[in-house]
Amino acid sequence: MPKMVLLAQYLALNGTDVSSSTRKAELAMEVEDKDVTTYGSLGWKEVKGGLKSGELGVEFLQDVAASAIDSIMWPLFGSVVTFEVRADQAAVGASNPKYSGSCLIKEWKPIEGGVGDEASVSVTYPTSGAVTRATA
Repeated sequence: MPKMVLLAQYLALNGTDVSSSTRKAELAMEVEDKDVTTYGSLGWKEVKGGLKSGELGVEFLQDVAASAIDSIMWPLFGSVVTFEVRADQAAVGASNPKYSGSCLIKEWKPIEGGVGDEASVSVTYPTSGAVTRATA
């Protein structure tokens, strides 16, 4: 059985590679389940897929220096931007597909943490429109 360890995940937001500031990236998609049960279902519930949605969850290591992650993310706050995420920074291919789309930068936390903590930022961005998977 194949196994995988994430060592060099890739994340780009608005065309900018932010992988060097990213500790964790998670892309999750779901579809609404719509009840279409009728008397003809003979007592069994029937469902169909409805609207699809997704979320891009990211944990950044914060850096407020010029041209660092805070200066990249702050201007994007409130905007819908493109994203691309893949398991490895290697070229896109059958063993390293890319997932891409757009997301709303609906939150940013310039300062988060307590005494002695590393400066990290955890955010979740809803996708906007279709998310695609490509191997080329």
